[in-house]
Amino acid sequence: MNLDEYRTVFVAGSLVLMLIAATPTVSLIMVVSSGGGERFSELWLLGPNHLAEDYPFNVSVNELYRVFAGVGNHLGGSSYYLVYAKFRNQTQPLPDVMASEPSSLPTLYEFRFFVADGETWESLLTFAFQNVSLQGNSVFVSNVSINDVTFSVNSYSMWDSENQGFYYQLFFELWLYDITSRSFQYHNRFVGIWLNMTSS
Repeated sequence: MNLDEYRTVFVAGSLVLMLIAATPTVSLIMVVSSGGGERFSELWLLGPNHLAEDYPFNVSVNELYRVFAGVGNHLGGSSYYLVYAKFRNQTQPLPDVMASEPSSLPTLYEFRFFVADGETWESLLTFAFQNVSLQGNSVFVSNVSINDVTFSVNSYSMWDSENQGFYYQLFFELWLYDITSRSFQYHNRFVGIWLNMTSS
């Protein structure tokens, strides 16, 4: 083998090694450029002025309150979603984020909708409370109305002396339709607002 043949073998070998070394970087660039970034869904709640502020907080019986619930799809394809509205006092369970488990509380209201990839869905939600009474050191809420549909909740909240109020929470869970199981699965996302209930 002469010097030119050694040079050709050396250059060819170097090119092969460079291509092997560059393969992870090239594949990463291809994934990012083809839109294969992180896949996720968003769930949000906006106040009555369609902003992330001025949420209802001090609430009373027979008053109508407004919020906007929204979902953003970044999963790489159209998705079928379900949003459950639930109501709890301070001691009742929220979803368990670590175990990816929804709250065991009953669903009061639901939204079902499709969202294309990169698109969003949003809906106005109105709520009100009926039959609220002060009983000693607790407030009892009999009914919650969501979008003009009334639900029986029969929920007590004890006086919170540290935060000076009777606290409840209206919260929303995000569920996603799973094609394999042909059912909705909890998507490990929830949002909520705290409400200080008065009996007036």
